[in-house]
Order: sequence, then structure tokens, then C-alpha cells
Amino acid sequence: MPGVSVDTAQQGRQSAARTVPRARTHLWGLSEVRWASLALALFGVGGIAQLAGAPWWAWWALYLACYLTGGWQPGLEGLRALRNKTLDVDLLMVLAAIGAAAIGQVFDGALLIVIFATSGALEAFATQRTADSVRSLLDLAPQRTCRITPDGGEELVDTATVAPGDVIVVRPGERIGADGTVLDGASDVDQATITGEPLPADKAVGDEVFASTVNGSGSLRIRVDRPAADSVVARIVALVERASETKAPTQLFIEKIEQRYSMGVVAATLALFLIPLAFGAGLQDTLLRAMTFMIVASPCAIVLATMPPLLSAIANAGRHGVLVKSAVVMEQLGTVTRVAFDKTGTLTEGTPRVVTVRPVTGSESELLRLAAAAEQRSEHPLGRAVLHAAREAGVSPPPTSDFRATAGFGVTAAVEGHTVSVLSPGRVDTGDAGPVVAELEAAGHTAVLVMVDGAPAGVLGIADRLRPAAESTVDRLTALTGTAPALLTGDNARAAGRLATQVGIEEVRAGLLPEGKAEAVRQIEAGGQRVLLVGDGVNDAPAVASAHLGVAMGRSGADLTLETADAVVVRDELLAVPAMISLSRRARRLVKQNLIIAGGFITVLVLWDLFGSLPLPLGVAGHEGSTVIVGLNGLRLLRGTAWRG
Repeated sequence: MPGVSVDTAQQGRQSAARTVPRARTHLWGLSEVRWASLALALFGVGGIAQLAGAPWWAWWALYLACYLTGGWQPGLEGLRALRNKTLDVDLLMVLAAIGAAAIGQVFDGALLIVIFATSGALEAFATQRTADSVRSLLDLAPQRTCRITPDGGEELVDTATVAPGDVIVVRPGERIGADGTVLDGASDVDQATITGEPLPADKAVGDEVFASTVNGSGSLRIRVDRPAADSVVARIVALVERASETKAPTQLFIEKIEQRYSMGVVAATLALFLIPLAFGAGLQDTLLRAMTFMIVASPCAIVLATMPPLLSAIANAGRHGVLVKSAVVMEQLGTVTRVAFDKTGTLTEGTPRVVTVRPVTGSESELLRLAAAAEQRSEHPLGRAVLHAAREAGVSPPPTSDFRATAGFGVTAAVEGHTVSVLSPGRVDTGDAGPVVAELEAAGHTAVLVMVDGAPAGVLGIADRLRPAAESTVDRLTALTGTAPALLTGDNARAAGRLATQVGIEEVRAGLLPEGKAEAVRQIEAGGQRVLLVGDGVNDAPAVASAHLGVAMGRSGADLTLETADAVVVRDELLAVPAMISLSRRARRLVKQNLIIAGGFITVLVLWDLFGSLPLPLGVAGHEGSTVIVGLNGLRLLRGTAWRG
């Protein structure tokens, strides 16, 4: 398997596993997701049996089986918490369900179990996928690399054993084994996984290269500058881990709230049961009142008051090509005050295109025809861009011979008796084409010089095309958040500045490595902003993890970024970003409405039970009735108009 050495990979996997919480214990080979699915199925069959008039013992047996399959895991977690002298909602839910069954309301208890088991299973599934994705990033680095021995020979060694000062050889098509500096050779290196640049970067003596990037057509000798454990890729993994760990304080705050609520409900239930008994009250009536209180005071209504609007919003977003990974994410999207974009593959399509054809002599079609002929056998992305432009223009390149490609320089071929070269203008005298080259490069394009028999024939301008809705997306986000988005990119400043001008972005931070993007996000958030980072590449993963929320573009997105992100725009439609922020804000408004409704019902029912005589059927009806009301209110966001509004 490609990857770092066994020891290094093992350490990385152990570290990655600590990035997310551990899933609950598996039993009999079934995961938490499968137990929750089984509980849901048993609940559904039990409900059908009850409605169909089956014997009471049949549907009771099904509901009790639902208790066991869905409740054993939260029950076990609750008992573990008790062992640590804490009380949490896990145990409270189980106690409420058992209490419901004790007074004959087994349906209500089973419903509580199913809701709680399902939410826990979804959380465990999402966190495990993120941990697996972090671990898979380690496989980008080659397991073995070729090192130069002191006597000038070559030896194949584990990448993890390569130390600073060693010299390694990287041949065409191989991944580079360590961060370092080129000592000899020239090539083009695809380093999109690190910098996000859409085009391979020309590398020559003195240039820096990164581990896990892909060497092009040349051979390189590289002096190792950093050990494998300190490479850029290794730092990406570490940055994702650290950013994920910073979310822990919020989780601790939630646990404190759960603890206090659970203690209060249990204490009140025990008091309602024990105090009247001490004064001679009847056992049956006292137990009925206490269990009624346990049911009406349970947080089921509050949970359902919150979830339907958020889940409806998630479903609506899904129909429009946006995967929002949790209800918490959907709720938090509405709190975003600043959006930051990656450039390549996010605001742009991520594929180089010929955008300008500027002949010095002859016509545009003739210049494109000759350039495409010379590039027919090229495997370089610029060559593919030229051929694509020729096909779009309806130009058929003639046959060629004597094709030669020189790494970092260009290609040359014999075309119809002429020598045609497509070259990097920085390597030759551009002659009359010099002003055109300067103009295109000043505009942020990659200039490619076409020469015929040694004389400049014209220049092609190549750039990554803007996504169609980029400008309108920036306008809508500015209106929504009150602040224009920022642009964070590993591309050069001229290309970034040109794109920012096109779409209306003022704040541009260019030439950023992954840790630079993450640091830029932290700097923006330090000013009090809640940042939503939109990106697609592995190089965006640390920034996505560092931001308050992260969104990945789905079609071109790297696996790690897709798993680290809180939401994924599956169809790559940029307008989905402002749409889901707007949808989240509507969901948050409905959540507040529902909490008022649910809280009002619970307050009235609890006070009635405490200071009056609340009949059990009325208590159950009020409790379930409030659930139905808030559920229907939340389902309003399933309508198509909610996405557009």
C-alpha cells in the first residue's frame, strides 16, 4: 500500500483516531447504526400491529424489543456516567422510557428510545467517516524513495528514514518523498494537493518542492530539508486534528446543561414519589403522578421542537444538491458573518482554458492550429488546454513528426515542413511578442509563446475560468452577511487579484500554503467574525477545519476536504452557498417558535401535575400534541419556496 513507513503510518492513524470521539461499544458485531436501524424497524412493526388490532402482548413484545435494541447502548453509557458520579441525558431517556412502560405507555417510551438511538447513530457514523478520511491522507506520501549513497550510488529506502541533508532522486511520474530543494534537473510538478494551483509549477535548481506532490516529465535531484514527520502533508493532518479538538469546550458546555437538567428531573420525580408516600399517600396514585411527571417533563418535546425545522431544511437542501452533515451545522450556518473562498476549483472551474489567442503574424485560427499540432502528443495540462481550444474552435491540427518535450521549457514538433514550438516565454527571447506576453501576465494569465522556425508567431493566454455564478454569489453573500467575502488562495497574487476584481472581492490573501490559509481564517475570526470557508482541495482541509464552518465543492473536492467539511455542495453550484445560509436563518426562526410552543406546553403540564391533578391520558395527549404541533410547524421548510426564499 502506498504511504509512509509502518511506524509513521501507525502513529498518524492513532493520532487521526483521536480527532473524533469514539463510537459506542459494538455488540455481537453490530454497529451503533445497525442497532438504531433495528430499533426503528421494531418500532414501526409494533405500531402497525397495534393499529391493526393485534393482541396486546404482540405489540408490547415488539416495543420491548425496541427498548432493548435501541436502549442498551445509551443505558450502558448512562451507567458508565453514574460510575463516574455524573448523570446524563442518556440515562434520563432510558428512565423516562421505562417509566412510560411502567404505567402502560409503552408506545411513548419506545418513541423516546428510537429518537435518541437514531441521533446517536448518525453522530457516530459522521465522526468515524471523518477519522477514516484523516487517516487516508497519510497514503499520499510514497512509502519508499530513492536515496543517493555517499559513493554516488542509489538505494531504495523507507521514506520515514530519510533525514535532512540526504539527497533523493525523483523520476518522471513519481511522487516526491520529502520536502526539499532541487539540486539538479528541471521538471513540472503537480502540487495542487498542497497549494491548490491549477497548473503544474515549473521547478529548477534552487526551487522548493513538497512531499506527496507528483513529478512531471523531468528527473530531479532533491536535497531533503525536513523529516517526514514535519512535511507539509504531515502538518495538514496535525492542523485538522488541532482544529477539531478546539470544538471540545462547546461539547463540555452541552454536557453540563444535560447534567443539570437530568439531575433536576430525576430529583423532582423521586420527590414526587417519596414525599407523598412518607405522608401516607397510596402507592398506585403516587407512582402514577411521578411517572406522569417523568413523561411530561422529558426533553422529547424540546428535541422534536428543534429537530423538525432543521431536518426539513437539511432535506430541502439535499434536494437542491447540498449535503448538510448534521442539524447542528444547519443551525450554525445562520450565524455566519463572513465567508472566505478558496480560488481554484471553488470560485473557478479548476481546469486551465485558453482564454486569449493573440497572433503576431497570421490569423487566430492559424496560430491555434499550429499550436494544437505541436501539442498533440503532450501530456501537460497546458497542452490539453490548447487541444481543447482547437476542438471548440473547429480547428483540425495537421499531422506532426519529430516531437520533443523538454521539462520546464515546452514542446517542439515538425509541422508541414516547419518547426513549431510552444514554449514558456521566460525561457526564450520573445521578440515582437514581448509586449503581448507582458500584457497577458499582468492580467493574471499564463502566457504561452508559439514560435515558427525560431520566430514568434503569437501568444496564447491560459487561465482558469470563473464559475458562471461567482459574481452573483459574492453579491448575495455580501448582502446576507453585511461584509464582502475574502479570497484565500495558494495561487499567485496577480491571478488572485484579477479574479477578485472580476467578482467584487476586496480582501485577497495569495500565495498561502495550507497552514497559511488556516492562520488567515483564525485571524479573521479573531476580529469577532464567524467564518464560513468554502474550498475543494486537500490544501483547504486545515482551513475548513479551523473555520467556524466549512463547505466543500463536491465534484472536484478531495476526500479529506469532503469529510472535514460541515456541508458539501454536490452539484458545484456556488449560489447554493448563500441559499443554505438563508435557509438556515429561516430554520433558526422556526426553532425559536417551536421552543416557545414546546416550552409552554411542558411548563403548563408540569405545573398542572405539581399543583393539581393531571390525568395521565391528558398529560400524554398534551405531551404528544405539542410534539405534533412543533413537528408540523417545522415541516414547512420542506416546501420548495423555502430554498428560494
